[in-house]
Amino acid sequence: MTGERRTTGARPEWVPETLYPFEDRYAEIGGARVHYVDEGSGPPLLLLHGNPTWSFLYREIVRGLRDRYRCIAVDYPGFGLSTAAPRYGFTPAEHAGVVDQLVVQLDLQGATMMVQDWGGPIGFAVATRHPDRFAAFVIGNTWAWPKSDPGTQVFSRLMGGPIGGYLILRRNAFVERIIPSNVKRRELPAEVMEAYRGPFPTSQSRRPMHVFPREILGSRPFLAEIERGLPALRDRPALIVWPTKDVAFRDRERARWEELFPNHRTVTLEGAGHYIQEDAPEEIVAAIRDWAPSPP
Repeated sequence: MTGERRTTGARPEWVPETLYPFEDRYAEIGGARVHYVDEGSGPPLLLLHGNPTWSFLYREIVRGLRDRYRCIAVDYPGFGLSTAAPRYGFTPAEHAGVVDQLVVQLDLQGATMMVQDWGGPIGFAVATRHPDRFAAFVIGNTWAWPKSDPGTQVFSRLMGGPIGGYLILRRNAFVERIIPSNVKRRELPAEVMEAYRGPFPTSQSRRPMHVFPREILGSRPFLAEIERGLPALRDRPALIVWPTKDVAFRDRERARWEELFPNHRTVTLEGAGHYIQEDAPEEIVAAIRDWAPSPP
């Protein structure tokens, strides 16, 4: 695996070993030190997070599927345990470039990719560039095309602008408010919140979180390019795991994914909020195992 480095050294104290008992791996990509976990054996299952989370989000998915899949969960530069190169802008296009290079370095073939939130645009940017490497998709609440509805525009301009800058950079609002309020089925334990809080101790370290909402509108050309490439993936099987209590992604986006992937199965996650991996990990694991009981 070209570029891979392993480490058994000390982790930050905010990474709970009992909840995240995985070996840390690193790849040097374009001046960034990209952290990922690579657990289990079988066909690759690439797991891509959104904002403001990191591979920790997928801990229960990895535990539940590593007997059947080679589970690879990545931290984008500036998130989790990954560090960015100088002058890195933390845009989705840059993150997609990093994931693209990691997929090539690891030479993933016949991969299934699971995406949610910003993982959708980032992951499908990679998949549309390398359709031969991807065999199937698990699609959570996400999108991969330009969005211009009024609610999206308000959110992007508000949270991507000066008000959002204050709330995110100074008050750490994405971690302190948005994560817990968008996990609907349970209250997150203190050690889980510390794991999400840990990568962002300072205003400067929180800048990657502030870029994402701005780029919902700012990355429209990038999103349009992805949209143009999606038909090349139309024949792949897709498992759609969709929450009923997400304020960001609703029936309209789910229906579009169902149209884009005719060979789909949809599993509804009743009562789950935006962070489906926190709200419904057991249901997601069960759905994936039932959908593909004997991966090739």
